Amino acid sequence: MRIAFLLLSGLLSAAVHAAPVAPTTFDRAYWPEQLESPTLFDVASRAEILGFAQALEASEALDEPALAARLGLKQINLASINQVRERLWQQLWRNYALAQQSCEQDASFCYAIDSQTELRQQAAKFEVASDSFYAGWAEPSREFHQRYLNELLRKAALFPQNASEIARYSEIERNGDELNDRLFMLTFDAGPSLGTEALADYLRRQKLAATFFVLGNSLQTRRDKTSLTQLRALYKGQCVGTQGWQYRSHGQWQDWQNSVIRSQAQVQADLPEQYVPLFRPPYGQRRADSQGFFASQGLEVVLWNIDAQDLSALSAEQSAQRVLTLMLLWRRGVIQFNDAQPKAQEALAWLLKQTAQSGIGWEDCRHYAARG
Repeated sequence: MRIAFLLLSGLLSAAVHAAPVAPTTFDRAYWPEQLESPTLFDVASRAEILGFAQALEASEALDEPALAARLGLKQINLASINQVRERLWQQLWRNYALAQQSCEQDASFCYAIDSQTELRQQAAKFEVASDSFYAGWAEPSREFHQRYLNELLRKAALFPQNASEIARYSEIERNGDELNDRLFMLTFDAGPSLGTEALADYLRRQKLAATFFVLGNSLQTRRDKTSLTQLRALYKGQCVGTQGWQYRSHGQWQDWQNSVIRSQAQVQADLPEQYVPLFRPPYGQRRADSQGFFASQGLEVVLWNIDAQDLSALSAEQSAQRVLTLMLLWRRGVIQFNDAQPKAQEALAWLLKQTAQSGIGWEDCRHYAARG
């Protein structure tokens, strides 16, 4: 029985990684306005919410075999998909209600919607007229939202057998949805790397404080090659959480607890001023029964709801455009970049320029850590 279970687990795991879905992005040039005010941010936000809601509503007409085929999977966890769908609808309605507060200043994409049910109904018939100022945005946006929805539903279809950031296991896990409207948190994974110094310097010049989730072995190597003083200067003004001793899934690894404990001790000893009690699981993978352990270590698990996909073939600008589109859609959240990617700094610079007058805010990393 155990052998059969292990074989099944292996096959399922292989299926997960055999045909990953290529990440999508959206060329913001299709949107005809710059985000030069909070009101224009809301206009663009309403449009993205309605576009995604339309894709979500249409997906609910598919039966289980059709949905599995669309997601490229032989089997799907429909109960998990439905739970994620319900959460998405709740978030979409909350966000649209916030975005429509500026309808008196600009009525674009404003409809008489007073409930989640009415949002579903409007999404089903949402259409941009061919002579609209926004007509060029409509079809590229439709394609983006369908592909992005596929990314989310595929993760939901595989959850919890294959853990990811798509859902939380408990209240001590955070994913950015707990932030206030228009507030975003910058995070960087898998450091320190060769590019960390330039990235951290750039953040300091912008007066931004991000959270760097570091690997214990990489931190130790950096300290041994430089010095403890230089290591502490590297992360001055930033926050440092842990990501385990090495970048390896903590969902299947038998030694995962030791990985967490060892890396936590390393960061606390080397970077006592920058350390924050936050853990980010590599690939978002962690055990369903791990919450008691994390609580015993005084750690909170930090996932994300906006991924830059900068490890993919996306260019720096494409990565930034994806992030901005998702910021408009979700209106709050934790943004995941990768420390080791040179394109991360370039993507961030583009993002800051595009949102400079949009009325959004950047959460200070220490304030975020203290929320728990």
